[in-house]
Amino acid sequence: MIPPRESAPKGETPENRLKRLRMRSMRRGTKEMDILLVRYTDKVLADMSAADLDHYETLLGENDQDLYQWISGQKPAPDHLADLIADITRVAAQG
Repeated sequence: MIPPRESAPKGETPENRLKRLRMRSMRRGTKEMDILLVRYTDKVLADMSAADLDHYETLLGENDQDLYQWISGQKPAPDHLADLIADITRVAAQG
């Protein structure tokens, strides 16, 4: 089961949502996750559908230590995030 995502503010424009998600991606708490997620958002966020953005927003609610272990392959990602984690890992590997 996919956990509920954080709600976007009511009336938020698509442009503001992208800015907010990018900001949340770069202010994670660990420099490693800041770098990985900002690299990902810069390459793919603008092309994501609303449903993809919802899913990414769910991911942003996860703990940095868990995210790093999933992206680095130290631990398997939970099923509901596995495809998104694989995509982030692919983009991170591209540099």
